[in-house]
Amino acid sequence: MSTPPPAPAASPKVPTLHERASGVLLHPTSLPGRHGSGDIGPAARRFASDLAAAGQRWWQMLPVCPPGHGDSPYASSSAFAGSPLLVSPDDLAADGLLDAHALGEVAGPDDKVDFGAAGKHRERLLHVAFEAFRAATSRGAEHAHFDVFCHASRRWLDDYALFAALKRAHGDATWTAWPADVRDRKKAAIEAAREGLAGEILFHKFTQWVFAKQWRALRDHCNAVGVGLVGDVPIFVAHDSADVWQYPELFRLDDEGQPKVVAGVPPDYFSATGQRWGNPLYRWKAHEKHDYRWWVERLGTALERFDAIRLDHFIGFVRYWEIPADEPTAVNGRYLEGPGIHLFHAAKKALGALPLIAEDLGVLTPEVEKLRDDLEMPGIRVLEFAFGPDGTSPQFIPHGYPRRAVVYTGTHDNDTVVGWYGSPVGGGEGATPAREDAARHVAREYMATDGREIHWDMIRLALMSVADLAIVPAQDLLGLGSEARMNLPGAPDGNWAWRLREGALDQAVLGRLAHLTRLYGR
Repeated sequence: MSTPPPAPAASPKVPTLHERASGVLLHPTSLPGRHGSGDIGPAARRFASDLAAAGQRWWQMLPVCPPGHGDSPYASSSAFAGSPLLVSPDDLAADGLLDAHALGEVAGPDDKVDFGAAGKHRERLLHVAFEAFRAATSRGAEHAHFDVFCHASRRWLDDYALFAALKRAHGDATWTAWPADVRDRKKAAIEAAREGLAGEILFHKFTQWVFAKQWRALRDHCNAVGVGLVGDVPIFVAHDSADVWQYPELFRLDDEGQPKVVAGVPPDYFSATGQRWGNPLYRWKAHEKHDYRWWVERLGTALERFDAIRLDHFIGFVRYWEIPADEPTAVNGRYLEGPGIHLFHAAKKALGALPLIAEDLGVLTPEVEKLRDDLEMPGIRVLEFAFGPDGTSPQFIPHGYPRRAVVYTGTHDNDTVVGWYGSPVGGGEGATPAREDAARHVAREYMATDGREIHWDMIRLALMSVADLAIVPAQDLLGLGSEARMNLPGAPDGNWAWRLREGALDQAVLGRLAHLTRLYGR
C-alpha cells in the first residue's frame, strides 16, 4: 500500500487586531529601487517576506492615494484612487507591456525620493504601457478584466479619471479656477469634456486598473506569508480633489466652490496658534441623509486593499475644530459635533466587521474614549510621549496600557527615536536644556539603560508591553537620526521623501528584531 503524499503546508494566518503581534511602519515609496521611489513591485514583496522571516505579522503604510500638495499622501487628489507613483515598471515589463531593457532609471540619491522625476518617469512608462495594451489584440481576456474593473469602480473612477484629465487640460489649476460650467458640473460641459478628453480619461482608468492589479498581487503575497496590511484613512480630504468636485453638496462650500470653513486643531502646548490644516469640512447632515454612503464606499475601498485601517484624527468623529476660511491661524475657531457612532453603524451594516485603529492622539475627552471603546477599537500609544521632564505620562507610559492598544516607538509625524533622544524631548515653548536633560534621565531610568542604543531600548519596551499590537518605524530599526524623519508637521517642503537604502535592513537587524519578537511572545 503506497504512502499518501504529505498534505501541503497551510499558509500562515493573517492576524486580527486582537492578537498579540508586531509589525513595521514603512511607506512603499520608501522602499529601494531604481525608479526614483519605491513601489508595490518586487521590492515590496521582498520586504514582506523579510518581515515574515523576522516574525512580523503586520506591515503598516501611509495613505496610498496620489500624493498632493507638498507631496503629501494626506492631501490627495482622490480618497479612492491609487497612486501612480506606486505602480511598478518592473511588473509592467513582466506582464509584457514594457520592454524590460528600456525601463531606464531615475538618477539621484538612493536615500531620498525625487517626487518630480519619479512621477515623470512613471507617467512616461505608463503611457507606453497603455499604448501597448490598447494595440495588443492578443490581450482579449485582460481587456475584459479591465472593463469589469471600470464597471465595478465606476462610482469613483469615472469622475476621478475625468478630474485628472481636466487638471491636465487646465495646466494643473485647481478645479475652482476652471471655467464655471465645468467647475459647477453643468451637464453639457461635462459631456463635452468626456468626449473631448476620452483618450486621456481612458489612460487614467488604465493606470488605476494596473494599480489595482499590482496591489492584489502584493496583498496576496503578503497574506500568503502571514503578513497583514495596515492602511491609513485621513478623516479629511483635500479641497482640490475629485471628491470635493464630484460631491460639493457634501462639503461646506460657497457658490464658487471655495470652503466657507476649514479644518485644524486649536492652540495647545505645542503651538500657540494651533494648526490650520485648510481641508474643507463636511456637511454631516447631508452625509447622514444618504446613510453615509460616501464614507461607506470610502471605507469599503480601503478594506479591499488592507486587512486593517488606521483612522487618522479619530477625535474628529466626535468633535472637530471649525476655523473660518479667512482666518490665517487656528486661534479663532470653535468645536462642533461630529457624526459619532451613527457613521460606524452605517458602515458596519454595509461592510460587516470593521478592523479599525483609532488614531486618538490629542485632547482625549470621555466622549472620544466612549466611542472608541463602544466600537472596540484599539487606540494609539506613542512611547516618545511617555517621558517628560516632570516624570512619566499616564496615557503613554507602558505600565498603564490596556491590551486593546497599538504601541509605537514613534509615528510618521514624530522624529525618529534617535533624533528625539538627541533633541528637545516633548518640545513646547517651555522646553529648556535642563528640562530636556531631566526628560532623558526619566527615559533612561524607566528603561534601565545608559541610552547608547536608545532605539533598541524603545523597541524592546514596545514589544514587551501588554498592548496587543506593537509597530516600529523602519527608521527606528536602523537607529537613524532626524535626517530620516518622514514628516515635520507644519513644514511645507522636504517631507515624505526618506528612502530605505538597498540592504540596510540586513540579517543582523532582522535577526535582532526576530529575537525580541519571540522573547515577548509576538
